Amino acid sequence: QVQLVESGGGLVQAGGSLRLSCAASGTIISIYRMGWYRQAPGKQRELVAVATSGGSTNYADFVKGRFTISRDNAKNTVYLQMNSLKPEDTAVYYCNAIRIGSEYWGQGTQVTVSS
Repeated sequence: QVQLVESGGGLVQAGGSLRLSCAASGTIISIYRMGWYRQAPGKQRELVAVATSGGSTNYADFVKGRFTISRDNAKNTVYLQMNSLKPEDTAVYYCNAIRIGSEYWGQGTQVTVSS
């Protein structure tokens, strides 16, 4: 059974930093495109950042220059370093693993940025 477990969320002041972690079990993340998504209250879930199995990364425009996605295949974990946080970054952040024929989601971790 594949599980993705996020951690590292919390309450932070604007301008602060958080690092989210997503630990996978039941599979190896090296074969997946790993991503972080977020969903704010009343809004649709949106893509934040992805890291492909080949090592390339891509970011939503609203986080470019502030967030960094990285993956440690040896630890079966993907990270999201979030710097210069803004109140509009407040959301539940979800980890995603996808490859042809398979897709998995974590349960989410709350990030709240106060002004």
